[in-house]
Amino acid sequence: MAKKKVWELSMRKIREILRLGLKCYRSNREIARSCRISHVTVGKYISLAKQKDLLYETIEQMDDITLRGIFKPDSLMQSKRFYPQPDWNYIHQEMKKKSVTLQLLWQEYKAIYPDGYQSTQFCDLYNRWRKNLNPSLYQAYKAGEKMFVDYAGQTVGIVNRSTGTIREAQIFVAVLGASNYTYSEAAWDQSLPNWIGSHVRSFEYFEGVTKVIVPDNIKSGISRACKYEPDINPTYQDMACHYGCAIIPTRVARPKDKAKVESGVQVVERWILAALRNRTFFSLAELNEAIKELLVKLNEKPFKKIEGSRKSWFEKIERNALLPLPENRYVFCEWKKARMNIDYHIDVNGHYYSVPYSLGRDKEFTVRYTDKTIEIFHSNKRVASHLRDDTKGRHSTIKEHMPKSHQQYLEWTPSRIINWAKSMGESTQMLVKTILFVRKYPEQGYRSCLGILRLAKRYSNERLESACKRALFIRGYSYKSVESILRHGLDKEDLPNYAPELAFTHENIRGDSYFCKR
Repeated sequence: MAKKKVWELSMRKIREILRLGLKCYRSNREIARSCRISHVTVGKYISLAKQKDLLYETIEQMDDITLRGIFKPDSLMQSKRFYPQPDWNYIHQEMKKKSVTLQLLWQEYKAIYPDGYQSTQFCDLYNRWRKNLNPSLYQAYKAGEKMFVDYAGQTVGIVNRSTGTIREAQIFVAVLGASNYTYSEAAWDQSLPNWIGSHVRSFEYFEGVTKVIVPDNIKSGISRACKYEPDINPTYQDMACHYGCAIIPTRVARPKDKAKVESGVQVVERWILAALRNRTFFSLAELNEAIKELLVKLNEKPFKKIEGSRKSWFEKIERNALLPLPENRYVFCEWKKARMNIDYHIDVNGHYYSVPYSLGRDKEFTVRYTDKTIEIFHSNKRVASHLRDDTKGRHSTIKEHMPKSHQQYLEWTPSRIINWAKSMGESTQMLVKTILFVRKYPEQGYRSCLGILRLAKRYSNERLESACKRALFIRGYSYKSVESILRHGLDKEDLPNYAPELAFTHENIRGDSYFCKR
């Protein structure tokens, strides 16, 4: 597959790059791993944003069109610079000497090549070169930096009291990088709601949030690499935005990237699941209560090779380094793409929600829906919000979203139409009543009645009254009948004497009192 050009990235991915770089302060390579793109591409977007002194708060308020105008192709295309390459073999040998640091070697390199690599790039290139010599690179984690998450391979059976059948529960594990402080819980499956819920409860257990979440490439959280879909599930990314952290998945088939959680899973299996092997559980809550009790013991268990325990190290170095929890707990939501139907509504699970008619049918909308609300976005701006209604086939419509002609139509009621007809004459009122009465729903006769009443503008009230009188006589209860009478001048001809009355009488026919209530 050909390499994607930088300006072909989706706006969602561009916004995520800028959020991670300008708000979460992640390195270009961390952002590249999170967004599954080249770190060079990341650097171009971050550099351009800094050149224009753009803050993330400003970018967040921009719509997609404005943002695309800033990050257009010619702004991102830059000529490549070629830097003199250090002698990495020499650097590597010098690093073995006592008290020699990479910073000192970089200063010596800059003294010879003033236009060479800067310190960060120099160190990064050396570490990449060294990894080819020694794949088993030891990783040290900063306090509050990373939380590793995964599911254990081992499951726990829960017995149904009624049927005796056994259902296997999945075991979620979260481990903090610096202290190894561990959280674990059971869930019925690895679905997205359970995956997100376990993260939320992990943050609450740790009473804070790490700057980075490191998951495996689980399907619930990481989407399949695709041109049309983001690599990180939109709901998972939305949760990360809520807590102000970044998601950087492990590389495929690179177990050392998640060695911390692999070790944590093994510890949970040995010290918690093994201890519960002979117990029978009849509910998920019962199992989680047992896990909670053993989790306290695990975190307070002393280390063998160093002083302290997971909990003591957490209290000592990691608790204060965590980001604070937001004021509100994350509310699980889902995302989908949708297009406006011909009636300016979009379909969400079989129910139809209105969007502003003026936006046009050719636009694509993004829908964020929780168990209570529906939010509809266009070009990163919220254009509509509704209370969620799962009634299939029904419509939720906001009046302001409708065309002006439709809004005016909604303002009409049966009593208003009848009163207007009364001002033109007794026969006109009787014909309008008849049309409204014989329909299953009065609203179905609005268009016909309004059309008849508006004929007065063309022919006068007197002629319309005469035409309605003839229409009642010939039982022509429609706009077309009245319009034809007027067009051919039949309203000017004499009619036999008769008393106008309601065309139909029946116990199920509505009377005047019905319309007075509307």
